[in-house]
Amino acid sequence: MSIPILQAKEISVVFGGLRAVSDFNLTLMEGELVGLIGPNGAGKTTVFNLLTGVTPLSSGEIAIRSSKDGKAHSTKGMKAHQIARLGLGRTFQNIRLFKSLTVLDNLRISMDHLRRTTIADAILRTRRFSAEEEAFTARSVELLKIFELDDKKDLLARNLPYGEQRKLEIARALATDPKLLLLDEPAAGMNPQETKDLMRLIAFVRERFQLTILLIEHDMSLVMNLCERIAVLDYGQEIAMGTPAEISRNPAVIKAYLGEEEI
Repeated sequence: MSIPILQAKEISVVFGGLRAVSDFNLTLMEGELVGLIGPNGAGKTTVFNLLTGVTPLSSGEIAIRSSKDGKAHSTKGMKAHQIARLGLGRTFQNIRLFKSLTVLDNLRISMDHLRRTTIADAILRTRRFSAEEEAFTARSVELLKIFELDDKKDLLARNLPYGEQRKLEIARALATDPKLLLLDEPAAGMNPQETKDLMRLIAFVRERFQLTILLIEHDMSLVMNLCERIAVLDYGQEIAMGTPAEISRNPAVIKAYLGEEEI
């Protein structure tokens, strides 16, 4: 039986006099693929920032079930890297690769929080340190093969085409070994064929890595064909939650976001 991996209860954030997100609720069940949509400025990325600890809550509660002990942990007071250790990974609306590093090193560096060796091990180049480095490299190459980037592992990330930079960012998020993956507009800037390939890739990695996925996306073809449930935000408030079929017929969603042509 599926159980919650994330629960956000009445979460809000206020910037100055602006209430960017207001009393937003979300429950993600293990293995779900859920979309978060809405007009520009609706608060979607702000929700991601609240869930990942990039932005502190003004009010409300967030609990994430740890991939390590299986228990629900409140994220109150946690830093972003502490929340990541619970098993939450994300990508960003604007690509944030380490562009001066190689493709391979972008993945290796994301595994640093999994490190068990010490600074002394690194200085002395102990056997344990070497074994860990080899394991990180092997894991990185394995992920690059899945994303068909292994032949470009020694290129600087900045030299990848845009679509492949997007793929690398998803691969880097997976390198952190998450059970919950947040994708912020993964199809942004992609052409129609790249978007179709991305849809297949997201479905594949969800199955391969047994992930729960929450994604923000403006491409309605991707959202409607990929997501099982969709939450809709407008002016920082949820105006609808339902299946793609329910969302596509919802009058409030049509008025706020989809437009009459989507009926």
